[in-house]
Amino acid sequence: MSRVLPGLAMAVAWLLLLALAPAWLFGLVLVSGASMALSEYFRMGLPTLQGGVRLLVVLCCLAPVLTALSGRAELVLFGLFLSLAAWIALGLIRYTRWENVLHFLSTAGFGGLYIGLCSAYLMLLRLLPHGSFWLILLTAIIAGSDTGAYYSGRRFGRRKIFPNISPKKTLEGVLGGIFCGVAFAIVVQLFMDGPISQALLVPVAVFLVLVGIAGDLTESMIKRASGVKDSGTILAGHGGLLDRIDSLLLSAPVLYYLLYFLGIS
Repeated sequence: MSRVLPGLAMAVAWLLLLALAPAWLFGLVLVSGASMALSEYFRMGLPTLQGGVRLLVVLCCLAPVLTALSGRAELVLFGLFLSLAAWIALGLIRYTRWENVLHFLSTAGFGGLYIGLCSAYLMLLRLLPHGSFWLILLTAIIAGSDTGAYYSGRRFGRRKIFPNISPKKTLEGVLGGIFCGVAFAIVVQLFMDGPISQALLVPVAVFLVLVGIAGDLTESMIKRASGVKDSGTILAGHGGLLDRIDSLLLSAPVLYYLLYFLGIS
């Protein structure tokens, strides 16, 4: 129950934000959430960064998210360049005070790409003509995948896929995740009548489930390398915020570009 109630509360709050909140409020929540996730990431990847220095590095990584508030995808690349310039400037300024500047640059660069850049696509999706639908659909696919993978893996799981990174992930769990992710997507489409056909929805949902699993494994890899169990403790019984959004981070850009190349918005 200590996990169920907070989980339900988070799910309801997120769905209300997607369905009812104006874009500016969603953007404000997104920037706040990305800041929190980046702080958790740097606590794991660069624990020596403390106080104002960590805050400054987090702000540098937020440039893609902030430029995404304009709704213009081309400015997100500009935001990423601003992040790069800021990381280089910090490296030059603090070169003699850090033991390994290259470690800082590579860790900050990955954090900026994985969290800063990928978070920006959540904003770009929200600002599309049917933005709320796409984000609700993506959330349903990821939530369905997580649910299906958990229960099918627990009941039928035998063949582990990445035992050194995530020992509980199994092939049977992945198959259950795909089934439930597609089922949740179909339910959302039936209720909301989104601008995508059922025939196209199924392969898109399958692909997004697989990308979401890759996102989850990415964060598991970071935690394994850092020697921590959870990215944080802010969410009661659910670890850190990064633990909750890891699947969304990689799947949001994929959905955005699928819509772009398929000519759907």
